[in-house]
Amino acid sequence: MATAKKTVPKTKPVATRRTTVRKNTAPSSSGNQKKKINLALQGGGAHGAFAWGVLDKFLEDGRVEIEGISGTSAGSMNAAVFAYGMIKGPEGARAALNKFWKEISDAGQKYGMIKLSPIEKMMGVKLEDASMTKVAKMIQSNFSPYQLNPMDFNPLREVLENCVDFEELEKHSKTKLFLTATNVRTGKARVFDAPEVTADVVLASACLPFLFKAVEINGENYWDGGYMGNPVLYPLIYNTESRDIVIVHINPVERNTLPTTADEIANRVNEITFNTSLIKELRAIHFVQKILDQNWIKDEHKKKFKYVLMHSIRADVAMSDLSVTSKLSSDWEFLTMLRDRGRAYATDWLKHNFAHLNVRSSVDLEKEFL
Repeated sequence: MATAKKTVPKTKPVATRRTTVRKNTAPSSSGNQKKKINLALQGGGAHGAFAWGVLDKFLEDGRVEIEGISGTSAGSMNAAVFAYGMIKGPEGARAALNKFWKEISDAGQKYGMIKLSPIEKMMGVKLEDASMTKVAKMIQSNFSPYQLNPMDFNPLREVLENCVDFEELEKHSKTKLFLTATNVRTGKARVFDAPEVTADVVLASACLPFLFKAVEINGENYWDGGYMGNPVLYPLIYNTESRDIVIVHINPVERNTLPTTADEIANRVNEITFNTSLIKELRAIHFVQKILDQNWIKDEHKKKFKYVLMHSIRADVAMSDLSVTSKLSSDWEFLTMLRDRGRAYATDWLKHNFAHLNVRSSVDLEKEFL
């Protein structure tokens, strides 16, 4: 059982929280001046290696300074590892992320064949085999992890504790962390900030209730944060100086083909479900942008609002060829392939959008999300 040291204070809605007004008319930044931003990292199992690639490219490029990260599930893991590595600087963060994902792959070798993930080993099936996938689903629908996994074996704990010194992270983190889990009792999102982040907090954020027991922290039980926020954006709005938020998507927002098989339908329902809370927050941000842009409120009230600049690295195309079962893969070639995709997408995104950072949004929220 972990003990969290403090609770993130409750925050008010975007429209009522008092923050510094910044209109969408900031002067351009020139050259390669470093710009401060926030990141919002989605969850998605092994697909989180795509976000690893984005982070790796940002660190290599060196023109952005990441003030805060909001993460969920695999996004929380990337965030915690990144923040720990950044104690030693950008190259330390790159090395830490590489070590983490390599140990994920090595765990697959430790518990079975190289393409057999730790989760597959725990369940005793190989998910690449379609018939075994169906068997696994049948087992999950009839038995809970309290029956199938009574010792609560989670290979990710060993990997996390090998890659992150959480006491060191608490003392010396330079990155503001906001990791989300879902409170099983209340059904609300619980955001843990940097001083209270432990291995249990990260595992709670990534706790799939059909595979693992709920993670207990301070007497409360938690499941995967993706149910209530994938990821949540409001901590970045209220608790950082930067007004730029770059969302690194893992779950495709759009798919151009109609799902027709049972697996395709279930996968698409999962994607839509885990994007819902994010889209609702984007709607709220768009509303605030609109009332400020169109001067719907008096000048003396504008100081109650923060004009947030939104950016988006979409994964619609990058993830369109991947099945839901691949989210459990630990194959090193697969993980590095996703990393390289993330690096390529980040390279292209920086080329076309770096100039917009600290100046204006580079994504039309109404057109792309609403």
